Amino acid sequence: MWLRTAALAEAAGLDISGHCAPHLHAHAAAAVPDLRHLEWFHDHIRIERMFFDGTSDATGGTLRPGASGAPGLGLALREEAARRHRVA
Repeated sequence: MWLRTAALAEAAGLDISGHCAPHLHAHAAAAVPDLRHLEWFHDHIRIERMFFDGTSDATGGTLRPGASGAPGLGLALREEAARRHRVA
């Protein structure tokens, strides 16, 4: 859906921005030519870092998704951290 939306935006001469879950959007966002920005909210980053290994660092305003070479999104669930928040 993201790439379809980006194609529509590009056809209309508009930029597109990623919102929420930046570590999940980073790869797709980097693949579109009309990306304006990827929102990098502190609370989202804190939660993603709490639950996943392999999160990216945007220090200096640059993000390089896939830099670790890990498969897929490069994220690995921190099972113990997630287990504490499980709702049965």
